[in-house]
Amino acid sequence: MTNQLSAMLGTWQENRDSTEWVLGTVYRTEGSAYRKAGAMMLINGHGQQFGLLSGGCLEADIIRNARRAMVTGKPVMLTYDGTDEDDLSFKLGVGCGGKVYIMLQPLGSGNDLGLGDLYEALQKRQSGLYFQKIDAVAGYFEAGLLYGQRPAHIENREDGNWLVTPIQPEPHVLVVGGGLDARPVIGIAHQMGWQTTLVDPRPANARAEHFPTAGTILRRIDRDLATYVTDHKVDAVILMSHSVSIDTAALAALCDAPIKHLSALGPRHRFRDVLNEAGISRNDLAFDISSPAGLDIGGQLPESIALSMLSGIHAALFKQSAAPALAQAAE
Repeated sequence: MTNQLSAMLGTWQENRDSTEWVLGTVYRTEGSAYRKAGAMMLINGHGQQFGLLSGGCLEADIIRNARRAMVTGKPVMLTYDGTDEDDLSFKLGVGCGGKVYIMLQPLGSGNDLGLGDLYEALQKRQSGLYFQKIDAVAGYFEAGLLYGQRPAHIENREDGNWLVTPIQPEPHVLVVGGGLDARPVIGIAHQMGWQTTLVDPRPANARAEHFPTAGTILRRIDRDLATYVTDHKVDAVILMSHSVSIDTAALAALCDAPIKHLSALGPRHRFRDVLNEAGISRNDLAFDISSPAGLDIGGQLPESIALSMLSGIHAALFKQSAAPALAQAAE
C-alpha cells in the first residue's frame, strides 16, 4: 500500500460496500503546510486511513471527525492553525506553522463523488480534472488532457466554490537491463507507487525471482517494444543494460516513442557511442535526456545510484529544478 491516489482508490473500490467511507481533502492552505491543496485521503468505518493530509500530526483528529461525517451524512469542515497557540494543531505540535483547511465528505452508495470514474481513468492512465464542491457532498471527474501546470485551485461559480484538482496517473518507468543494479531501481520505484516494466533479452538477467515487484518483464527489444511503450503510456526510460548493443537496440526502437524522459547510465561518451551505433542524432530525439543519469547526490552503491536516477526522473516529470549528476560526467 502506498499513498498514491490510485492505490488508495483501489483499496476503496475493493471494499466500498463493506463499510462506510469518507474522503478527506485539503482545499486551502495559508503559509507553510506539509500537504497542499488537492491532497486527499480516505477513511473507512473501521478507523483505517489511506493517504496523508499532514505529516501524521493531524490524522488522529481527522479520523475522529470523519466519524461525524459518516453519522450525519454531511460534510465536516476543519481548520488547523499552526500559528495560534490556542488551536488544536498548535497543541499537537504541528511544525509547519501554517494554516490548513480540510473538508471531509461522506461517500454513499448513491453518491461516490465521482471517485469511481476517477479510479477507472487512473487504471487507463488517463489524466483529467477532479471537481469537489466546498462544504457540500458533491464531486465529479472529467477525463481529458491537462494544459499547463496550474496546481489545485478554487473556482468561484454561481452555485458555490469548487476545488479543481489536476489528476495525473503515477509515472510508468521502463528499465532496459535486468542486472544486479536494476533491482533497487525497480524496488524503490515500486515503493513510490510507480508502475515499472523491465526488459532484457539475456536469459540470465531480469529473472522474475530477483524482481518480485516488477510490474511486467519483457524479453524482446524490437518494434513491439515501441508499441508497448505507447499503449501502456510509459513516461520514462532508463538505459542501464551495461551493453552498448542492447542500449542501442532499445534507443533505436524507442527513438520516436511518446516518452517524456530518457536516462542513460554511464559517462557522456558512452551515450554518444549508443547514439552513433543507432545512427541517431541527439537533436532528433523529442524527449528530455539525462546523460549521465540522475542527480548528483554523491552515491556510489547501487541503492544510491538508483535513488539518484529516480530522483532525476521525478524532477524531470514533475518539472522541478535540480542539479544534474556531474560526478559521472568525466569524459
